[in-house]
Amino acid sequence: MAKAQRSAFAVIGLAAALGLAAAAVLTAAPARADPCRAPLPRQGSTFAGDVRYIGDGDSLCVGPGPDPATWIEVRLADFYAPELHEEGGRAARDVLIRLTGGRRLVCLAEHRSYDRIVALCRLAGRPLGDLLRSAGDPEGGNGYRR
Repeated sequence: MAKAQRSAFAVIGLAAALGLAAAAVLTAAPARADPCRAPLPRQGSTFAGDVRYIGDGDSLCVGPGPDPATWIEVRLADFYAPELHEEGGRAARDVLIRLTGGRRLVCLAEHRSYDRIVALCRLAGRPLGDLLRSAGDPEGGNGYRR
């Protein structure tokens, strides 16, 4: 094989390797997109904070201030929204944003799920799941049990 052909194959191989590396970084990005970084509270404990970030229709971050290192990642225990990519997913997130964005929640930690705490949260003393259903938020999605 000629030297020029070997060089061309080397360049193509390098380009393919860089393309795979870029794809891996972009694929991993959604998993790192969530900014909540505070340690999770213990099961049975109560915690509170303002809603600082909303990931989808049933997950959010609460914290006392603007530093993401103080934000606790919460999965709502009493509401199951469709995933963002599913029908109704973006609408569910929009309702959660409208109801809770910047407002204070008081939550009771139930258990861990992956890297977040599943909790029952209250807004102005009312269960957040009930408020979401009353607002017509779409409930459902993959894994939802009626």
